[in-house]
Amino acid sequence: MKYEEILKTLEKHRIVPVIAIESAKDALPLADALIAGGLPLIEITFRTAAAAEALQIIARERPNLLLGAGTILTMEVLEKAKLCGAIFGVAPGLNPRVVKRATELEMMFVPGICTPTEIEAALEAGSKVLKFFPAGAFGGLKTLSALAAPYLQTGVKFMPTGGVNPENLKEYLGTKGVLAVGGTWLATKDDIAGGKWAAITEKCRKAVELRNQG
Repeated sequence: MKYEEILKTLEKHRIVPVIAIESAKDALPLADALIAGGLPLIEITFRTAAAAEALQIIARERPNLLLGAGTILTMEVLEKAKLCGAIFGVAPGLNPRVVKRATELEMMFVPGICTPTEIEAALEAGSKVLKFFPAGAFGGLKTLSALAAPYLQTGVKFMPTGGVNPENLKEYLGTKGVLAVGGTWLATKDDIAGGKWAAITEKCRKAVELRNQG
């Protein structure tokens, strides 16, 4: 999938479920719960041993779901994510070597930033979609708006993650420069471990409703 197509999908849905999955057997029911809730996209983080297998299963069985891989800290993890079928990658921080390798692999990559210096380094590396992380711990919307202001002229877009929830979702989505948000509340480890697929679907539906009210 080309960069422009991925960008359009993110612009359309604006909420990316961010998932740490402990067992690959949960990959398909999880994917189906998200799709049923109106969010056919996912970021599976490389925080668990099951991440690679879960990516492979979803890539093979649910090819219409926009599949991303998160917590990409090294070039090796980036390459693994690509091989497993991830269409885009996300990192908590900015590693220029990883950004460069993602470009070589023709894989959309969203590095993490939380300072003006990091924004400028990301722009220099060619990144135009940046993850503001951890959003809540770094001052949330107030900080993001102040950070973004000098750089919006460059066309940069932000994907705040960490601390976004149903109470502040509409405000985040209404903030200038925000392309999408990372939704860690949509499918928690407890939800997945308990097989609470209907509850996950309902949380996605409510998030979509809030998005549509904006």
